[in-house]
Amino acid sequence: MTTKRTFYIKGMYCASCVYSNEKALKAIKGVKEAVVNLNTGKATITAAMPITNDVIKKAVESVGYEAMIGATDKEDSLDEKIKKEKTKELKNLQIKTSVSLILAGLVVWGSSPGLMNTAPMILKNMVNHLILASIVQFWGAYDFYKAAISSIKHRLANMDTLVVIGTTVAYLYSAAVVFYPGFFESLNLKAEPYFDVSTVIIGLILLGRFFEAKAKAGTGEAIKKLIGLQAKTARIVRNGKEIDIAIEEVKLGDVIRVRPGEKIPVDGIIIEGDSAIDESMVTGESMPTDKHKGDTVIGATINKSGSFLYKATKVGKDTMLAQIIKLVEEAQGSKAPIQRLADVISSYFVPIVLMLAIATFAGWYVFGPAPVFIHAMLNAIAVLIIACPCAMGLATPTAIMVGTGIGAEHGVLIKDAESLETAHKVKTIVFDKTGTLTKGQPEVTDIIINSKVKNQKSKLQLKSQNEILQLAGSIEKFSEHPLGEAIVKKAEESKLSFRKVERFKSITGKGVEGLVNGKKIYVGKLLQGSKSHSGGEDLKNQGKTVVYVYIDNKLTGLIAIADTIKDTAVEAVKSLKDAGIEVYMITGDNKQTAEAIGKQLGIKRENILAEVLPEEKEKKVKELKSNIQDLRSKIAFVGDGINDAPALAASDVGIAMGSGTDVAIEASGITLVNKNLMSVVSAIKLSRQTMKTIKLNLFWAFAYNVLLIPVAMAGKINPIFASAAMAMSSISVVTNSLLLKKQKI
Repeated sequence: MTTKRTFYIKGMYCASCVYSNEKALKAIKGVKEAVVNLNTGKATITAAMPITNDVIKKAVESVGYEAMIGATDKEDSLDEKIKKEKTKELKNLQIKTSVSLILAGLVVWGSSPGLMNTAPMILKNMVNHLILASIVQFWGAYDFYKAAISSIKHRLANMDTLVVIGTTVAYLYSAAVVFYPGFFESLNLKAEPYFDVSTVIIGLILLGRFFEAKAKAGTGEAIKKLIGLQAKTARIVRNGKEIDIAIEEVKLGDVIRVRPGEKIPVDGIIIEGDSAIDESMVTGESMPTDKHKGDTVIGATINKSGSFLYKATKVGKDTMLAQIIKLVEEAQGSKAPIQRLADVISSYFVPIVLMLAIATFAGWYVFGPAPVFIHAMLNAIAVLIIACPCAMGLATPTAIMVGTGIGAEHGVLIKDAESLETAHKVKTIVFDKTGTLTKGQPEVTDIIINSKVKNQKSKLQLKSQNEILQLAGSIEKFSEHPLGEAIVKKAEESKLSFRKVERFKSITGKGVEGLVNGKKIYVGKLLQGSKSHSGGEDLKNQGKTVVYVYIDNKLTGLIAIADTIKDTAVEAVKSLKDAGIEVYMITGDNKQTAEAIGKQLGIKRENILAEVLPEEKEKKVKELKSNIQDLRSKIAFVGDGINDAPALAASDVGIAMGSGTDVAIEASGITLVNKNLMSVVSAIKLSRQTMKTIKLNLFWAFAYNVLLIPVAMAGKINPIFASAAMAMSSISVVTNSLLLKKQKI
C-alpha cells in the first residue's frame, strides 16, 4: 500500500539544497519518490510502506537541514507549525540582516579611502573592525556555516558552501593582517584587511534572502485567500432552537440556518427555502445561482437573498473548499518536468564553480599583477559569490505557485505541475458531447401546430403552442420517460395548468395515450399510416427528437426535444480554434444528431466521432494520439462522466468538468469547478503564460551565471558588487513570477 507524507524542511535557499534533500530522502528504504519544493519549503515522499518520523528527520539532518513533521492525522497542525516557523524565520532574518548591514556599514565607513577621513577614531581601528566583522561572520552567517559544514561532511556542495568559502577566506586573511601585520609587510604586501568584503557580502546576501522571503510569501496568496473564505461559525438547529457554534463543531446531518448576506458554513442540501447564492469564490462565475429545495450548496459561498435551511452532507476536510485547498497545495508542491533539468544542472554546478574559483585564484596568482595574492583572492571570491545558484532553484516553483493560485481563483484546479506544463503543448482537444458540450438534459426546443388539421367543433381546439404543450404535458405527467419529463418540465416552466386525464396507457416503444374531455390524446412516435410532416423532417435533420401529438388519431402538433448545447460552448470552440487547436467531438449519438450538434458548434464534420460506445472512447483517444506526427504536440480530453475516466487518463491532459463524477475528476489532471467551457480556454492560456514565465526565469538564471562568471574570473567585478548582483537575480526571478498575476486568462 502506497503512503504519502508531507513535512517542512528548514533552512533551504537554493536548488542544490533541494537536490541534497531529495537525494537523502530517496535513500530511505521503501521511498519511491521524493519531491522537495524550494518555494514552500515542503517535501512530499511517496513510499511503499509507512516511514517513521525519526527516519525522516535523520535523513534530512544528515544533509544539514531540519525536518518539521505534523501529526499524521492532523495536517492542519503542520500548516500551523509552518506558519509560526516562517514568521519566526522572517523575524530572525530581518534582525540578522539589519544588524549585519549596520555593522558592515560601520566597517566600510572606517576602512574605505575617502570615507574613513570622516569616521571617528574608534572606527578606524583594525581591531574594532575584527570585532564587528566577527559578529557578522559567525552570528549573521551562522545558518550558512551550519548547512555548509553538514553538506561537506556528506561530500555535497550547495550555495552555502560557496558563500562560506568566499567570506571565510576574506575574513581569515583580514584577521591574519590584524594579528601579524609585520609578516605581510615582509612580503611587500600592504597590511590592509578586507573585512568590508566579508561583512558586506554577508549583509547583502541576507538582505536578498529577506526580500526573497517576503516576495515568496506573495506567491502563496491564493492559498491564504482560499483559507480566508471559510466561515468561522454556523447557526445550527438543535431541539427546535437555533444556536451558533464554531465551524469545527459542525457534524454530518446537522440542520443549518443561513440568512441573507451570510456565508454558507459547510457543503449540504437545501431542505427548506429558496435563495440566490454567489458561488464566484469557488467557481469563478460572477452571476449568482438560484437554489431551491433539493439543490446542493457549497461551503464558503455567500447567500445573497432568501433565508433557508439545509442539511450538512460534507464537513471538515471533505468540503469542496477543503478539497480545493488540498489540491492547490499539492499542485504547488509538485515538480514540473522542466524543473528536474534545473535540479540536475544545479547538482553539478556548485562543484564546477569551486573548480573555476580555484582556477581563477591560480591564474591570478601566477600571471596577475602585484599584489598577486590579493588580486587572486578577491577575484576567486567574486567567482564563488556571483555563481550562487539561488535563482535556478526559484525559477520554476515560484511560477508554478502563482500559476496554480491564479487557476484556483478562476475555478480551474490543476492537480500537479506536470499537467500545468503539458497543457501548453496541447494541439488537439477532444470533447465528450453529453454533459460537457451539451447540458446533458433533454429540453423542449420547438413546438409546431399542424395547420392542415381543423378542429373547429372540438373543445380541444389548439390555437397556440402553449395549448399543445399543456395537452402533451397533461398526458406525459403520468409517464417516466426522459422525453416526457422534458415536456412536463417545459409546461411547468411556462406555468401551464394540467388537464384531467382518464384511462392513461403507456404503449411500449411508441408513446402514451389517455382521454381528455372524452377525446383520445396520443403523444409519441409517428403513427403507422400517418403522413410524415415536413416540419418534423426539418427538425430531425437538426438532430432533434420529434414527438407527435394526436387528437382522435389526427396529427395536431409536433414537439421537438433535444439535448441543447451549453451557453459558452460555441465561444469556447471558436476561441480554441483561433488559438490553433484542433477540436474534436465524441459521442454515442447517431451520426445525424452528432453532425447537427457539431454544425451548431462550428466543429468540422470530419472531426465528429459519432456512434462511439462508452468503452471505445479510450481507444479513439489513443488512435488520435498515434496519428499526431509532431511528437511535441499533446492531446487533451474534456469529459464529465464515469465512462469518460479511461479516456481522461489516456490523454496527455485530462480535463474534467467539476459538475461531473468523482471518478472523472480523479482521472483528470485539470478540473473545472464551474460549468463555463471558456475555462478550458483559460486553462490552456494559463499553462502557456506560466511556461513563458518559467522559461524566462530559467533563461535569466542561467544567462546570469554563464555571462557573469567569466567576467568575475577576468577580475572585472568587485566581490561586493557580485553579492549585490546575486541577491538581485533571485529577487528578479520571484518578481517576474508575481507578474503572472497581472495576466488575463
